[in-house]
Amino acid sequence: MLEGKATVEDTDMPVKMQLQAMSAAYKALDRFDALDFRSIAAHIKKEFDMIHGPGWQCVVGASFGCYFTHSKGSFIYFNLGALRFLVFKGAAS
Repeated sequence: MLEGKATVEDTDMPVKMQLQAMSAAYKALDRFDALDFRSIAAHIKKEFDMIHGPGWQCVVGASFGCYFTHSKGSFIYFNLGALRFLVFKGAAS
């Protein structure tokens, strides 16, 4: 696992959900190689789908840009070491 504590850059999630997102990231990093971004993201997405219902999205990487619409109360962007994590639930059109 990467050393250090996750740092939240931006969020509108309730604190309990934020802690779940960071916990899912730590678990994924324990399970997968730190450069296997796809597997890490899939693990976090599946965990959130299971806990909070379907429709969650997750992006993991060292550097990325994004622009998206999300459901209110379902967005977090945090970093853990050099990795960035974006977790959100897509908004209905």
